[in-house]
Amino acid sequence: MNLKAPKVSLAPVAEPETAGDLLTVPSTANSAPTTASSHRMTYHTTLSNTLANLDLNAEKKFDLRNEDLAELRELGQGNGGSVKKVEHLPTHTIMAKKIVLIDAKPSVRKQILRELQIMHDCHSQYIISFYGAFIADPNICICMEFMDKGSLDGIYKKIGPIDIEVVSKVALAVLEGLTYLYDVHRIIHRDIKPSNILFNSQGQIKICDFGVSGELINSIADTFVGTSTYMSPERIQGAQYTVKSDVWSLGISLIELALGRFPFSDSTDEDDDDLSSCPSDLSDLESTLSPARVKSRESYLAQKASQEAERQARKSQKQLLQHIVNEPAPKLGPEGRFPKESEDFVDGCLLKDPEVRQTPKQLLLHPWIEHARNSDLNLVEWASTF
Repeated sequence: MNLKAPKVSLAPVAEPETAGDLLTVPSTANSAPTTASSHRMTYHTTLSNTLANLDLNAEKKFDLRNEDLAELRELGQGNGGSVKKVEHLPTHTIMAKKIVLIDAKPSVRKQILRELQIMHDCHSQYIISFYGAFIADPNICICMEFMDKGSLDGIYKKIGPIDIEVVSKVALAVLEGLTYLYDVHRIIHRDIKPSNILFNSQGQIKICDFGVSGELINSIADTFVGTSTYMSPERIQGAQYTVKSDVWSLGISLIELALGRFPFSDSTDEDDDDLSSCPSDLSDLESTLSPARVKSRESYLAQKASQEAERQARKSQKQLLQHIVNEPAPKLGPEGRFPKESEDFVDGCLLKDPEVRQTPKQLLLHPWIEHARNSDLNLVEWASTF
């Protein structure tokens, strides 16, 4: 694959409107359904041309082929595919390889092309570096910078609540990354959460998964999944939103890191997903079941229990989204446990009215962020403790 050809111009994604000084994403921007088989060849050609023409304006350039990548271990599941730790054998470079099915639904296809273009164009110390991509039919493989300490989600689940001084550094890095994406590329991240904030042993904090298309996660009907719990109230309600929606998600994430738990967990704990409460539709038939039918009965009950657990999870998720919209925003607390400036910063991120919520660029001037910028906290030393 020749990576030195001139940059290709992709077909534009539906352009958001501009309201005042902020880019505004319209509400309910769902694309019309299309048939995967009827568009596969066109999409495959577009994707191939895109990959062949991406000019990687980076210090390191790699001729990427699947046979040159040794898989080391699974890192997790990303948007639309899996992510693996690999070694590029010719250069001994460790990378993260994201694998996405080409035959994904149309909205995911658009996401893939958008993410490739964004990753290619982004050069910031707060954004994951892009090494290149290639097609390994039926997949597209996207190779990017590997962060050896993983996500902040994984880190706090391993070591517990993260010190507020470290959290301030996280806030600074994410604000810098969001400001870069928006000011330079007019991009709203749309999916800020601890699992999309990565850390390495060099003390660097970077954001990833910023290529998510608005159509992929804009519809409330399709967003009863974990990531929607970080959405701002205006997005949950399907209203127009701006880059300020990322600020809300950052506020929720910072509380989660500082407390070592998701901030809404206390308000949504339910006992009704206990399997003992799941009704058995076969109870009346129990005495008539022969030993030969016990196994099928157990399988049926297991299936019913699984379906009930899923139903309760969706019910709980809907209740949580209603709670986010209708109830007061969570706070960094209890009061007095954390520095006043940190409490004030998080309160500012979680203002329900997006009109009064500040942008990432404005929040870079907040006293708590200025303190973080001037702090001599050694993140390399902190990284060595776990």
